[in-house]
Amino acid sequence: MNKSILFFYQYFGTPKGSWSTRVYELTRRWVKSGNTVTVVTAPYDKSDIRVSSFISKMELEGIKLIVIDSGDSNRFSKFKRMFRSLQFSLISIYYALSLKYDVCIASSGPITIGLPMVFAKRFRRKPTIFEVRDLWPAGAIELGIIQSSWQRKTALWFERICYKSANKVVCASIGQRNYIAKRNPGVALGVIPNASDLELFGKISKERLPKWASKKILFTHIGSLGLIHNTNYWMEVSRELDKIDKENRISLVFIGDGVDRERLLAEKKRDKLQNIHFLGLKPKAELPVWVQNSRATLFATLDNLVQSTCSPNKIFDSFAAGVPIIQTSNGWIKDLVEKNNCGINVSLNSPKEAAEKILWLSLNENIAKEMGKNAFRLAQGEFNRDILAEKYLSFLDEITV
Repeated sequence: MNKSILFFYQYFGTPKGSWSTRVYELTRRWVKSGNTVTVVTAPYDKSDIRVSSFISKMELEGIKLIVIDSGDSNRFSKFKRMFRSLQFSLISIYYALSLKYDVCIASSGPITIGLPMVFAKRFRRKPTIFEVRDLWPAGAIELGIIQSSWQRKTALWFERICYKSANKVVCASIGQRNYIAKRNPGVALGVIPNASDLELFGKISKERLPKWASKKILFTHIGSLGLIHNTNYWMEVSRELDKIDKENRISLVFIGDGVDRERLLAEKKRDKLQNIHFLGLKPKAELPVWVQNSRATLFATLDNLVQSTCSPNKIFDSFAAGVPIIQTSNGWIKDLVEKNNCGINVSLNSPKEAAEKILWLSLNENIAKEMGKNAFRLAQGEFNRDILAEKYLSFLDEITV
């Protein structure tokens, strides 16, 4: 049965931007299947959504957007980011209480996004889903973003309120589901991982690489240049590669921006590293040519419990392109790689080992192609957007019966 869905998500964007398109891809499929979808969002600095007033209304491929000019950026101070997220959620309460809809979804982080969902449940008795894309506040506590005792207690208290107010909690990874289940017994849980963009990355790009890149064996990293993506690790790998790649055949290519970019460029210049390149932000639509022409893509994160549960878009898009991954996490992604032979796991404790494995893969194209075929099978099956969008709708059916 078709439904009217109200979706609270602070970071909505399309492939024209340089950010995750998870919610866009899900909701446009839901609209195509006959549902009505309204997304309350904000203009994140890496997305393509922009506003002309404090609150703007627009429609995109049948998705109704209400855009509150309270967007986020990882360049903002901690206080400004907290203020913007709280402001967004407080204003969103109005729409939770006033709009007509059948089911309400709130997609976290930050955890404050759960506020309008709580009001939808408590005051309008609406069926609700709380989506966990990142573990908040656990991730913020581990990273030291939330430090004081009262802040931790308040955030964890509100997290429990969100879980109790949701008819179902939808996680973006198996690791997140297991983490939540252990600490919140009795919560109804489901998993909808981030998915492979076969429409974009699965079709051979007609674009051409720059001349300098076409002569190299590329290993590409897509994502923010900051703490969570552990760019310091890749700088160490670059230094180790500089010692063993005598013919300078390999290039590590970084596409993205972030607070660490200027420092990384300074380190590259200081150490005279010729094997690492920082290209800045690019729209998602311009990424396939880089991924498809890479021997593998790179993913690293911090070595902690919460980060090991993450569900990074970049690995699924690499799968869609039929390109293996080289990654450091110790959670469910490591298990996925080992089980499906779709990449290489490396240790954060040994940049030298990572450099050696990158060099090895650069010399073994046939092995990389076999891994890439395995990755593509995952993109077509387990991480297929069409299948996952239908599965998500089945969760809505469960809670609105």
